[in-house]
Amino acid sequence: MVAACATPAADEDRAPPPEPAAPCAWWYGIGDSPTAAELESAARRYRVVVLNASEIAAMRRLRELNPQITVLVYKDLSSTRNYPGAVNGDVDAQWLPTGIGYYAAQREHPGWFALDVEGRRIEWRGYPRHWQMTVWDQAYQQAWAAAVTAEVVREGWDGVLADNDFNSLSHYSPAVLAGTPDAAATDRLLRDGLDAFLATAGDALAKAGKSLVPNVSETHLIPGRWTAHSRFGGAMEENFGFRDDGGSGALLTFQGNEWQELRAQATLGESWLLLVTRTPGPREDRAGYASAAILAGPRTCWTPAKAPSYSEPDWSPLQDSGLGKAVETANRLPNGVWTREFTDGWVAVNPTTTAAPVTPPAGMVTLEGTPVAQLDLPAADGVVLVRPKTPPASSPPPPPR
Repeated sequence: MVAACATPAADEDRAPPPEPAAPCAWWYGIGDSPTAAELESAARRYRVVVLNASEIAAMRRLRELNPQITVLVYKDLSSTRNYPGAVNGDVDAQWLPTGIGYYAAQREHPGWFALDVEGRRIEWRGYPRHWQMTVWDQAYQQAWAAAVTAEVVREGWDGVLADNDFNSLSHYSPAVLAGTPDAAATDRLLRDGLDAFLATAGDALAKAGKSLVPNVSETHLIPGRWTAHSRFGGAMEENFGFRDDGGSGALLTFQGNEWQELRAQATLGESWLLLVTRTPGPREDRAGYASAAILAGPRTCWTPAKAPSYSEPDWSPLQDSGLGKAVETANRLPNGVWTREFTDGWVAVNPTTTAAPVTPPAGMVTLEGTPVAQLDLPAADGVVLVRPKTPPASSPPPPPR
């Protein structure tokens, strides 16, 4: 007699997929140690927080205040460092901003320091005492993965924000790596090495039930790179909604393959999209937040950044707009403008180089309450409108006596 197969769980017993909503907020908190007030604010505001490895007490306090929050530890993939704090005198610090300590590498594995064609170690320009490592070396990859995974599990972090998953050494140094004939070959060696590195570190963390979220750069240049590097829990884009001021003036995020890959990941809602827009002014603020809302899925988080130091939490009034849930997927109009409607609002982004007319749904107002029926949206700009809030019904006056 043939044994009966187990009955699969009925579809109605399965949890429904999370709904896409307005972008959640996140904090790249790798500046000074957060104050008690900042931690209390962060627990209320943010779904994801990134902290330095030394901030274990802050991580645990966030968990006490908000058990649902995700807290990642900052670790650099591509460098080791010997500035004060990363080392104490001639000893590596207990809690490293990297995976491998400077003195540990110098003492036990000096070959892990990358060299230029003159045989010199490569110090990053603009970042004193940051030293480029041989990210393509399998032994370095495995040692980094083992050390970081052990620390994450031991201290109870949710995963790792892995910085400097970069596309080109030229952002940090004009050096050509030893064994490569030119800068293009140097960059290929680094990119190929980081591809393998992400697989090694991501697998190690995944087996421990932890996430790896790299800060992956310039993915609009290489089709498939964002998708490949976000597969272990998500990825960070620190130039989201970035304007190509050196070229067309359009928004780079919407060009090439990157936008399609971001949309696919956001729609699945299985991994984090941690988006950062540099916001020196109101235009960048509008374009960044509205672009994130056009893209938003269940795990799409956005933050403004007025300065590159990440020394303090940034917040935009647009994050208090209360758009609610998305009621449609994003729409691209014939003039190139993208729009999307939410239960309590509507956004539009013009990623092109010329102003374009757009008509919002009826009844929309600005955050200040001004009705808007038609607008010309400037190039590389965005708009966020909301439905007017209905005031609570007042009690009728008492009858006259």
